[in-house]
This record gives sequence, C-alpha cells and structure tokens, in this order.
Amino acid sequence: MNEIPVSRNQILNVEIIDLINNGMGLVKIDGYSIFVKNALPLEKLKIKITEVKKTYALAETIEILKASPHRVILKCKIYDQCGGCNLQHLDYQYQLIMKTNFVKEQLLKISKLNVIVNDCIGMEDCWKYRSKTQVPFGVRNNKVIAGFYKENTHEIIDMDRCEIQDALADEIVNFMKTIAQKYKIPIYNELEHIGNLRHVIIRKAQVSNEYMVTLVTKEDKLKNEEKIISELINRFPQIKSIVQNINPKKTNTILGDYQKVLYGKEYIIDYIGDVKFAISSKSFYQVNPVQTKVLYDQVLKYANLTGNETIIDAYCGIGTRGLYLAKQAKAIYGVEIVSDAIKDARLNAKLNNFTNAYYEVGKAEEIIKKWQKEKIEADIIIVDPPRKGCDSSLLNTIKEMNIPRMIYVSCDPATLARDLKNLSDTFDIIEVQPVDMFPHTSHVECVVLMSRVKNEKLRNM
Repeated sequence: MNEIPVSRNQILNVEIIDLINNGMGLVKIDGYSIFVKNALPLEKLKIKITEVKKTYALAETIEILKASPHRVILKCKIYDQCGGCNLQHLDYQYQLIMKTNFVKEQLLKISKLNVIVNDCIGMEDCWKYRSKTQVPFGVRNNKVIAGFYKENTHEIIDMDRCEIQDALADEIVNFMKTIAQKYKIPIYNELEHIGNLRHVIIRKAQVSNEYMVTLVTKEDKLKNEEKIISELINRFPQIKSIVQNINPKKTNTILGDYQKVLYGKEYIIDYIGDVKFAISSKSFYQVNPVQTKVLYDQVLKYANLTGNETIIDAYCGIGTRGLYLAKQAKAIYGVEIVSDAIKDARLNAKLNNFTNAYYEVGKAEEIIKKWQKEKIEADIIIVDPPRKGCDSSLLNTIKEMNIPRMIYVSCDPATLARDLKNLSDTFDIIEVQPVDMFPHTSHVECVVLMSRVKNEKLRNM
C-alpha cells in the first residue's frame, strides 16, 4: 500500500463489515483498515476519522444511517465516554455469539488448530455482576468527582452509577464523594503528585453480603479518619472492613506495598459453592461470583475426579480454583509467585479444614520440577496464567512431565491459541469451553481440556 486513503477529520459514509475483538467495527478502503467505535456489522454509518496510522485509522460515528437489528438501547448514560464497557450497544445473545466466534477465529488463525469450541456460556442476568469496584478520585470545578477513566486517557468521567457494578458499591462511592467534600479531604492530583485520596476500592462477598472498603492514599495520615469511618459504618452496616492502603509513588499502579486496617477485619468471607474463602484488599478474586462458579464447575467437569487424583494448580492465586476441587481429589499442590497470595491460599485451606492442599511460593516451572524430584506424581495439571499466557519454560516443563491430563483456564484467546500450538505436539486438545465472565465487554474466558493420550471417553464427557 503506497498511499493512505483517508485523512484526519475526513467525513465518510461507510458500511461495517465485521466486529473485531475490542468491540470496534471494521471498515476496509482499498485494503486499509478503519476501526469505528460502537459500530456493528452491516450498519451504514457516517463517520469521522479521528486518528490516522500507517496501517489503520480510528473513527467515531457521527450518524447511524442504517442500524443493525441487533443494536439495543443503552442503559448507561456515559457509555460513549467511559472505557469500562465496549459491547453494551449489542444485544447480549449476539455478544455471546461474537465471543464464541472470536475464540474459534483466534485458534484457527494463530494455532492453526481446528478444535471443538462450544457455545459461550452466558448469564441469565448480565447486569450489576461485578463484586469489585475501584474508582479514581479527582476534582473538577472545586467539586470531588469519581468514576472511570475515559478510554485511552487518565481523564476521570464522573459517574453516579455503573450498570455492571454492584448497586450498593455505587452508593458507597457516591457517599464517599460527599464525605470527601464535607471534610475537605485533599484529593490526589496525579499530574502534580499532590493531594492524598487516590482511589476507593469496594469488594463485596456475594454470599455473606460483607463489604470491604479500601481507601488508597498518598500519605500515611488521613485527615478526619475517625469521622470518615463513623460516617461510613453508620450509613452502611454491611461494611465489615475498612482498610487504608498507602501508595506514595508517582505511578499508575493503584495499590502500594503498605496498608493498615482502620476498622473491622483484615478479611471478608465469601463462598464459591460450599467452599469458604477469606478475601483481603490485595487478594486476586474473580469479580463475577455467579460466573466464577460456572467456570469452576467446568474445570471440575473436565477434571472428572474419582478421589484418587493428585492435581497441580499452577498460577493458583489465593487457592480458589484448587480448593473448589479439593474435596473430590487426593491432593492439591498449588504454586504462585506472589507470596501474599500463597499466604491467603494456606489460610483458605485451613478455613475449610482441607489437609490435602499444599502451597509453595515461586516460579511454577521451578517448583513443579522440585515436586517431580520429590516423587510427587500428578494426574492433572491446571494452569490459569495472566493475560500474557504461560511462560514458555513452564510449557516445556509440562511437556517433559508425564502428566496425563491438562486443563488450561485462559483470559485471552490470542495467547491461549499461541500456547495450545506449543502444546499440540504433546497433548490432544479435546475441547474448548468459552465462559462469559465480563458481559458488555469484549473479554472472554476459556476452559480447555487436554489429554496426553487420545481418549474417546473424555470426548464424550
């Protein structure tokens, strides 16, 4: 391609030909890609080019000339500004279809594998599902604001409610804005690195209905601390823990290293099924409790436990996934590089009186090799890596071991496809089950069943 066929601020009438994984509509002009926010396939739109790159351009919709039959009325009044959701304009059933197709496309395109991909499992109620809320605080026109960042910026979009977050969490955030204004709490300014209150994080335990509020501050001292605590717990008796996290650094990272409990407990208690978990302010805990059980039930189904299996749980976090399987397994061996997570995993095993769960801190590939030398023979290995996928050294270690079955839990279809390609010379990939953990966003989780030996019995589970 010699010339870019569009220019910035150019107005065009176009027809959307596809929906890509970040929820943007795709237009092609002479082979050149234009990505249009909040657009749907087969829609005819008047668009404005907002950014031009060498291989693609970005555009915004000025007018919908012909709408898709799958376009729905928006519930969120700040959807066009906020970067939290990107598929709310698409009918939910078609969101699930899109996610299923995206997983299939990534597996075929990246891994060159034509594997069984089941339909994405969605939610009956796809609103107000998030049990964790974290919002930055700021000041505009001498008024305290809080909300999400505008997409690809650090400009805070002030909000009163979020359609995918817990309703009481929204109330707590709004009340905290009022308190901050009332007691003249210095609000953090990230450009000048001045002020104190940076973020407010709210966690809800779905079953126990306990709430934890974490106030992230730049300084150790919090002005009018006792009055803030009194106001919060009197207004919201559901709050069982208030934590102050101190982050003095000029950084985009939300949490700092040091924190202290201002009120109540260090943990709140939640359940997945009948398994109890202690959740701290720093715990990694899935934010969609309803779909977490769906996800773990799928892992349990693929594990097909008889009570005699030894399971390695790599990237185990605070132990939620492995402990959900522990009652039906002989032993769980969990490994995680974050020491605080292992501390929580051991606590969670103790809370449930599980004596068959063992946890170690370290790199998965190194700890698993140590276990192998200790003659710990696993029947199943479960991996649940971060978005970047599994470390290649871990995959090589797994391939070298004689573990009959592997279950891969993924939050990114592209890195999943890459890792499955690596593993496909050692494992038979039985099937892939997408699960919608984040309705109204383009994210999709997958559970993959693999067997070292082709096994038709597994296929027919």
